[in-house]
Amino acid sequence: MSTQADIRHDWRPDEIQALFDLPFLDLLLRAQTLHRRYHAPNTVQISTLLSIKTGACPEDCKYCPQSIRYDTGVEREALMDCDAVVDAARAARDAGATRFCMGAAWRSPKGKDLVRVAEMISEVKALGLETCATLGMLDEQQAQTLRDAGLDYYNHNVDTSEDFYGEIITTRTFQDRLDTLERVRAAGMSVCCGGIVGMGETVSDRASMLRTLANLPEHPQSVPINQLVQVPGTPLAGSEAVNPIDFVRTIAVARILMPASHVRLSAGRTDMSDETQALCFMAGANSIFAGDRLLTTGNPEADHDQALFRRLGLRPEGAHEQPPRDMQAVALER
Repeated sequence: MSTQADIRHDWRPDEIQALFDLPFLDLLLRAQTLHRRYHAPNTVQISTLLSIKTGACPEDCKYCPQSIRYDTGVEREALMDCDAVVDAARAARDAGATRFCMGAAWRSPKGKDLVRVAEMISEVKALGLETCATLGMLDEQQAQTLRDAGLDYYNHNVDTSEDFYGEIITTRTFQDRLDTLERVRAAGMSVCCGGIVGMGETVSDRASMLRTLANLPEHPQSVPINQLVQVPGTPLAGSEAVNPIDFVRTIAVARILMPASHVRLSAGRTDMSDETQALCFMAGANSIFAGDRLLTTGNPEADHDQALFRRLGLRPEGAHEQPPRDMQAVALER
């Protein structure tokens, strides 16, 4: 049984560091126990992400192949037509996705482009899908326009800790990101916000990033945890790969800090073994992106995901769901 006592917004740095320092199996047990108080066991929410406008982004995010500042081979592409986006959304729905996310490589959307994106949102919403968009920074009016079009979620990651942020991005501030999140919440949309692991940050940086999210006035409804995808041509290509156990720890701590949120195992899954992904699900991840592309980087093929789900006994969220049960109740049944 879930309890609001688990939902905190006052986490101290030492408390979060103590979670990272727990023995690995103790951490997973705590995360999975809490996970089952808020979510149906063995279910995973499926989202699909489509790049509706690719390349030529003016930002200098060191991980991103879409930045105009780096030679990564990503070609500039104009904003897609609405019909093409709707066709892609329909295919995603038919493949089992319940949420369709649209991403555009902008610093901030222009007025005429926002009108076109609003049309896409309305049309995708009419298919019965949840809608999500990531379009860069928003002002109050832009956020309201998206909400009026029917947008359910807005993604705007903080990426890393405030202290490490300047090592990764200089063209917008950490506070800029927090301001956009506040405008999204004020407009009545749900927030999708997480970060990236493996950019050279310390464990303390990971703890600080998660503390920022957990101490927001309202927890992000979706928390994507990305493993850096090292794209040739970006400044972070050649970085030391994150240890899989350390990545799973980040998932588990995110679950403990934000127990009611969906924690999404996001970018980087192509570089993860099935065993690492299984540990992530044990640690409380209960959302993934399905489809062969994440904006411009690869993603496991649908057949592979389906085979992994069968091996682990997982099912898409909404498919014959069972009510959440904590591990103590499971033990009592045995």
